[in-house]
Order: sequence, then structure tokens, then C-alpha cells
Amino acid sequence: MKIYISADIEGVTGVTNWDETDLHKEDSKIPREQMTAEVVAACEGALQAGATEIWVKDAHDSARNIIASKLPQAVRLIRGWSGHPFMMLQELDDTFQAVFLIGYHSRAGAATNPLAHTMSGKVAQMLLNDRYASEFLIHAYAAASLHIPVVLVSGDKGLCEEVALLNSRIHTVAVKEGIGASTINIHPDLATARIRQAAAEALQPDIRLCQIPMPDHFSLQLRFREHFEAYNRGFFPGARQTDPFTVQFEADSYFEILRFLLFA
Repeated sequence: MKIYISADIEGVTGVTNWDETDLHKEDSKIPREQMTAEVVAACEGALQAGATEIWVKDAHDSARNIIASKLPQAVRLIRGWSGHPFMMLQELDDTFQAVFLIGYHSRAGAATNPLAHTMSGKVAQMLLNDRYASEFLIHAYAAASLHIPVVLVSGDKGLCEEVALLNSRIHTVAVKEGIGASTINIHPDLATARIRQAAAEALQPDIRLCQIPMPDHFSLQLRFREHFEAYNRGFFPGARQTDPFTVQFEADSYFEILRFLLFA
């Protein structure tokens, strides 16, 4: 069984301030260690459930955050960005059986994580087929386009509630809750224990129940914080600027949606 793990940091327990997510700042040292520990726990749970091969994508910022020496030897680690439209799922293909999303976070416009955003701080709000879009939703559809289910998501409480609304069969682990500019966090060791257990349970024979259906058509709406960002993105082929801050793009192929997001 071949498993893909995509890891972010804003949904890791304890992470509250942007300085803690910046590789170049001293405040990021402990968050990077905990990000690594939560990924290790997911790997250990997957191996316990019978995984024979695991690929991990460091999917935060520069993608150079995970401490490679702490990962199990069965893991292949993807660092940096290739520029592929799958972005946080780079190298995912139909040879994988399941996807884990570890350390993910609430969407842009949500009040459930002080670090809530979707792909870029430039985006104030993103709608996909009239549903508020998070990085979870964007990449869950990318996996579904290859008929691969996302079976486990860890992160903040707000994101876990979003996941349950989309498909309650997907295992979730809430390690924190955002209140204004603060977070309420569970103990780091408890977070890793719960992720390890959930990872093992998520790889039971019924993983196909975690699959989400793919719509026949996609309509993406990006509302930017600055009007000039919308002006620029409106020049992408097929995109149109609908007001000074908003750009819309539509396609039947989800890969075209991802290609536009890579540009935008």
C-alpha cells in the first residue's frame, strides 16, 4: 500500500503567530520540530496499518521545514517546489492508494485560526462552485481527479468541521482551536498520539467511502485584498475580472482550475 502525505504548518498544535511559520526566524524551531513529529506519527500509523511505501510533501512556504533525519526510512521526502499544478500534492499519481493531509488549516476568511488563509495571503476569499475553498478542498479535488481518497486530515477545529461537512467518513484530528488572534492547543505528545492512531484507523478496507465526487464543471472565484492583483490575474486565458477585486475562471477539467491557481 502506497500512501501520500502532504504537510503544512499552520494547523500544527501550538503554532499561533506568523513568525513561528517562517523558516528564517528563531521562533520557527519548535513548530518545525512539532510539524515533523506530527508527520512522523502519521507515517508510523500508516506503517502499522500495512503501508509499504510513503511519500511526504513538505508543503509549507519554501517546502524546507521537515527535519528529514527524524522520518522513518521507508519515507521519500519531497522538498521545494517543482512548479507542477498539483502544488501541495506534487508527484501524486494513480499508483497511490490514499492521501493524508497533516497540519492543514482553515480557509481564507474563516475566524477559526489566526493564520487562516488559502494558498496566498493575497487572497481574501476563494469560492469553488459556490463553496468557500480551503487548501484541503483544493487538494482533495486534485486527489479525487485521480480517484484517490483523502482519508485523514489533521489541523484546527474549524478545518475539521469543514471536512466533516464534505465527507464525514474522512478521519480528522483537531489539535487546536483558534479564538481571535489566539489558539487553544492540545499537548504536542497527545497530538502525535491521536494522529498516529487516526492514521492506522484511516487505512481500513473501507477507504473508498472517503472519496468525494467530482463535479462535471468547476467555477472558481478569487477575491483579492488588493485591486491590482485582480487586474493582473484577469489576463489569464479564459479568466475575467468581474469587479475591481474579483476574478472568475471556469473549466470542465479540474486540472485547468489548478493550472489557473498556479498562475494566480
